[in-house]
Formats: sequence, structure tokens, C-alpha cells
Amino acid sequence: MEINIILADDHHVIREGLRLLLDREKDLFVLAEADTGRAALSAVKRFKPDLVIMDVSMPDLNGMEATRKILSEAPDTKVMALSMYSDKRFVEGMFQAGVSGYILKNCIARELVAAIRLVAKGQVYISPEIAGTIVDGFLSRFVPENDTNRRINRKTLTDREREILQLISEGKNTKEVAEKLHVSSKTVDAHRRNIMEKIGVHSIAELTKFAIREGITTL
Repeated sequence: MEINIILADDHHVIREGLRLLLDREKDLFVLAEADTGRAALSAVKRFKPDLVIMDVSMPDLNGMEATRKILSEAPDTKVMALSMYSDKRFVEGMFQAGVSGYILKNCIARELVAAIRLVAKGQVYISPEIAGTIVDGFLSRFVPENDTNRRINRKTLTDREREILQLISEGKNTKEVAEKLHVSSKTVDAHRRNIMEKIGVHSIAELTKFAIREGITTL
């Protein structure tokens, strides 16, 4: 079974290392590389791969939002997260977005190759180091939530609002966000006001802190 792959990571050295590793396997073929989530989405539309190896934290469009868009556009494509982050918010965020696997970048080569083959076959792979995080997240769903511990999180925002929030928190102004998303500046301003109202903040600095805390962007 041949497995066609797209590598999405904003670090060139990581992509280069992954390509060299996967090129040694007779059944694994790297079709393209992408350094942003948006570039990964474009590559999926063009090449229609079996699998995308997706970094969680990328500029322009993070791995969570990119995964949602990819699976919406190409539901037959599998996505596997490859990340340095084992934090609950990143792991849960990627699985909520629809990934079929989550593996840490400190894994050994044979674990990565085995995970790729399992995910391509329709199975789920989780690094042993984060298995506890998944279980804790599952069990927490059965804990009653009250007004004192309920808080706004990324799930409260729409896909478009999360996308705009990431761009704003990365330092892009209204005009730049509008040009990137092919919408008007008025639309971006309206979304920004809605985001601020939803999460209860009043400045770009507070927006950025929220985005970092929720794993929408990183420092």
C-alpha cells in the first residue's frame, strides 16, 4: 500500500529531516511540503494526499484550524499531528479538529513510521507519553461544570473568528488581515469586536494573551 504524504511544518530543518527519513521507506512518498497551515490546505487541494503530517503551531493558520479546513475540503485525507507540545489544550484541540493521530517530535524514527502506516489504514495513534492527557480529557467531561469554573475558550468562537484572532495576535493589522482573507476591513473590525465581546477583553494585548493561552498561537 503506497501512502502519499504532505509535510506541514514551519521549520525547514524539520521538514527536510522528515523527508529524508520517509524517503527511506518504499511505501511512503512525500508529495509536497508546506510552511503554514494555509499552504498545507492549498497543497491538499492540489495533490489530494492520503495523509498530512501536521505541526500544531504554525504562523498564518495554525494546525488546528488547518486540520478543520483540510478535512472539510478533503474528508478522505487523514491528518496526523506531529508536535513538540504535550499540553492538554494542544492535544485536545487537535483531536477536536479531527486528527487521527498525535505523536511527539521526540519520538524515534520507527515509531513515526509505524504511526503513519496505522493512521493511513484508518486507525488512531497516540504517543504513549500523552495517553494520560487523552484519558484525563475524557473523564473531565463527566465532571459537572458550574458558573465558577466555566470559562470562555476557543470552542466559543467560530472558525472565522479563530482565524482572525490568530492573525491579529501575530501582529497583522486590519488591512493585512482583510487582504489575507479576501474580506473587507469593516468585516475584520466587526469580527474583532465580536471576539472581544465574547471573551471579555478590551485590548489587542489581552486578545494575544487569550490566543496564546488557548493554543491558537504561540509566542
